[in-house]
Amino acid sequence: MSYRDVVSRRVLTWALVAVGARMPVAMAPLALVFLVRERPGGYSLGAALAAAYVIGEITGAPVLGMRLDPRRARPHLAAGLLAGAAGFAGLGAFPGAPAAILMAFAFLAGAGPAAAPGGLRTLLTSLVPAHAAAQALSAESVLTFGVWAVSPATVTGLALGADPRLPPLLAAALMASSAAGLWSLPAGWAADGPDGPAERGAREGAGASKPRLLARAWPVYVTGAASLSLLALAELVLPALLEQRGIGVGWAGPLLTVMAVASAVGAFLYGLRSWPGLLRTRSAALMTGMSAAVAVVALIPGTPGIAVALAVAGLFQSGAMLTRNLSLREVLPPEVLAAGYSVMYAAVGAGYAATGSLAGALLPHTAPSTAILAGVVLTLLLTAVGWWGERRAGRSAPGAGGPLPLGAAGAEGAPVGGGRDPEGGL
Repeated sequence: MSYRDVVSRRVLTWALVAVGARMPVAMAPLALVFLVRERPGGYSLGAALAAAYVIGEITGAPVLGMRLDPRRARPHLAAGLLAGAAGFAGLGAFPGAPAAILMAFAFLAGAGPAAAPGGLRTLLTSLVPAHAAAQALSAESVLTFGVWAVSPATVTGLALGADPRLPPLLAAALMASSAAGLWSLPAGWAADGPDGPAERGAREGAGASKPRLLARAWPVYVTGAASLSLLALAELVLPALLEQRGIGVGWAGPLLTVMAVASAVGAFLYGLRSWPGLLRTRSAALMTGMSAAVAVVALIPGTPGIAVALAVAGLFQSGAMLTRNLSLREVLPPEVLAAGYSVMYAAVGAGYAATGSLAGALLPHTAPSTAILAGVVLTLLLTAVGWWGERRAGRSAPGAGGPLPLGAAGAEGAPVGGGRDPEGGL
């Protein structure tokens, strides 16, 4: 397994477009806080704006993702990115506007481009040979984690070193450039192709509505939500945990950067070789390992130990996210795959919000370490539910359970969401 088939001029162009679309997403929460922190009640308003942004993402992703036309996706994606650019531009241009107007801008900035991650991911896999799809998804994860690693420093440097209006204005410019860059890429992706598992599943699911096909893949969404719920714990509770340990809160940024860099390394390594076992079993094992690492973060006293635990959590996190994307690719017909990625985007956002809300509700009444452990328990529960749902949907088949190439179809079981479950039975 190698990345040789992923390297091309078109994929490089796609990467530039993807950075323009995704860096604003990574910048948004911190940029919104810095934008209004000097106003009376600024931190509370910043949290409300971040919530409005996330609600926009969760609302827009499934609604807009389901409207994508596989063969003519470019106008839909460009319109969404331009809407997001308008939302960010409004925030940067009118930081002193009434809270309700700022929340409307934040909602638009989140909702407008919410279908872009799913659409761009599907477009990427159409730019590479079918056998290199797993490596393409790994490369995408490396790019995403790299963006998340540099975004906090970019926002902080611009907001504190120059003007707090600059981060949202930069986000607007990046999204607008991403929309323009779409015209350097194919207008869409084919909804048909070789007679692979997804294509056979498309025929087997013929006649089923798009919402029904998407709903049948609910176990994958549940596990996806679990994968980002732990990230919410790391980002939102880490500063309070450091204070509890007597460590400077300023270490939160570098520690989270360590986790993001480790995630990028993990995504790269995951795409280099084949891995044994069923996708759902692999996912559950990775999620369990990540949960254990985050639990260690809650229990260990020193900064070096916390850094090592977060790095291990990042390594597991990237693999868990990749297995979810690969599972979704196998269980959904190609014509609804972009919509499936968008629903996944909404699901992981909901997982992030749910775990963050749980931690926020617990922090006034318990120690940060206890709040993290409670979030870990919630994550493991979601992981178990998702694994059970995937196992229940699949059927055992002869030959299942042997080593599989990364993302490849092995023994096929019962249809899940219109496609076939390549993992078979456990």
